[in-house]
This record gives sequence, C-alpha cells and structure tokens, in this order.
Amino acid sequence: MKKSIYIGLLSLCTILFAGCGGRKQSVTTSGQEDSTAVPDFNADSALAHVFAQCHFGPRVVGSEAHNACGTFLIDKFRQYGFSVSAQDAEFVRYDGVKMNGYNIIAQLDPKASSRILIAAHWDSRPWADNDANPANYKTPIAGANDGASGIAVMLEVARLLQSQKPEIGIDFVCFDAEDAGTPRWAEKGGDDSDTWCLGSQFWSNNPHATGFRFGILLDMVGGQGAHFYREGFSMQYASEVVEQIWTAAQNAGFGTYFKNENGGYITDDHLPVNRIARIPMADIIAYYPTADSGFGPTWHTVNDTPENIDKNTMKAVGQTLLQLIYSLEK
Repeated sequence: MKKSIYIGLLSLCTILFAGCGGRKQSVTTSGQEDSTAVPDFNADSALAHVFAQCHFGPRVVGSEAHNACGTFLIDKFRQYGFSVSAQDAEFVRYDGVKMNGYNIIAQLDPKASSRILIAAHWDSRPWADNDANPANYKTPIAGANDGASGIAVMLEVARLLQSQKPEIGIDFVCFDAEDAGTPRWAEKGGDDSDTWCLGSQFWSNNPHATGFRFGILLDMVGGQGAHFYREGFSMQYASEVVEQIWTAAQNAGFGTYFKNENGGYITDDHLPVNRIARIPMADIIAYYPTADSGFGPTWHTVNDTPENIDKNTMKAVGQTLLQLIYSLEK
C-alpha cells in the first residue's frame, strides 16, 4: 500500500464527518453476555505461518516464490475446511509492465446468508525503497510483517473456525499485487494511488459474492512495538465497524494495543472495497506516530523478516478478531 499518512486538518475532518460514507453499516452483535466460548488464538501457530510464507522467498507477483506460496495458501485453507478458489487477473504495474497474478478466496459456509469479509495482501514489495542503504533500494523484501503477518493471522483464525463454527459465514480474501505501487525513485509527482492495491481494485470490480455485512482488513499486524489507531478512511466509510473492533479488543483483554486515537489516512486495500464494492471495511494497521513514515522501522526495508515479528502483536489482533466473530448474530 502507499503508506502515506495524511494528518492535521484531515484528521479533524475525520472526527467531524466519520461515518458519512453514504451507506448503512450493519454490525449487530449478540452482546458480550453470550455464553459461547471464544477459541484461544495460538500465536506460535501464527508465527509458524509467517516463517512458512517467507521460506518461499519474496512473493513478488509472477515469481516462482509467489506461485509456490499461493499453492501453499490454497492448500492450507482447504485443509481447514474452506471452499477455495483463485481469481486470476492481469495487473498493469506503474511502469506499464503486465503481471499475471491472482486473489485467493476462501469461504466458510458459502451458503450462509449472513457473511463478513476478512482480507490481507499476500504479495511482497519488489523493492526495499525505504531502506537505510540506497544499495538495497531495488532488492525485493521478505514482507514478513508487510504481507505475511496478516495472512498468518487469517490462517490461524481459519484453523480455529473449522472446529468451532460461528453463527455467520466468513470469506477470507488474500489480495494480490497490493505492494507493487510506484517506487520512491520513480515518483514524478501527482497522485499515484491507483498504482497500489491492484488485487483489491480488481476484486472490488469483480467480487466473487455480494451482500457482505462488513469487512476487516489486516495489514502489518506483527510489528514490534505496534499499536493500532483509528485509520482515517476506516472512520469515514466504516466507523461502526471500527467501533466493533475496538470494543472486541477491549473485551478480549487487548485494549492497550488499540488506541482510542485517530491515525492518518492510508491508501490500502480497504479503500477500493469501500469506494468501488461499497462494502464498509475497516483497516487494522499499525501506526507509529513518532516515525517519519508513520510505520515501523522494517517497513519496505530488507529487515522486514520473520525474526523481527512480535507474535504477541499477532495474538492481540487474532484474539480480537475471534472475539468479534463469535459475538455476531446471524
């Protein structure tokens, strides 16, 4: 994603106009008194999924590592009892290069009338263009946090859903080609937002299903020292979803990770889902307010490796997701 943080006046606008996305959000829950036991998210299992993805190498769209990891993800979701399909697409990169990729769609109880969407991107950035060493700028990154962590959380949640079915249907979507946007050395000014999030743009124009109550996007959910702020576009288009996530985090015992403060506006996969597919989707994405980029020290660098993942951060996000899922009514 184009991890640009727009703050200041825009943050004020978020406070004033949050929830004015133009469509009703339905996030009815059954109440926290519900006796349904929420499964325990296994952080070690999630961490193993991060290592497994990165073991293939950088998941640059169209590469052997990318295709091998895609097969791994499809097999895992099927192993966990999901109906899985690949949505093939041809993506055009910022420089006109065509890339063949695919979104991965995994459905639990596809016939359920009440459904939610959970997504993350599974590709990794082709260039370490934020690295401290300019010699690394054109080196593909491992994408342990920026990519693999969100997928790892989804896989562990999927594993648990298999043995304890929720009342609602769940669709996981692994978006491709999210991180192939214009590199810093090629920026020419102007708005290049459309060069990012190519898989979610394609899916939003060609959704495999409709009628989702809401969606949740996971991005960079395994960083050390990570906290999650109320992202601007999420508040604009999906404020009720944000509230449900933050409430679930509090009830799950991880409220310290989810700050009751506004973050910046981030171009990420939730943006086309909100604007094109018109599904209210909130972005759970780490925000470091004191960092120049607004993101962690490994972002778009060669140091975004599994060794720099904090499994406790993934635990906080995964347990929050489970808390929310099992509170939802049909």
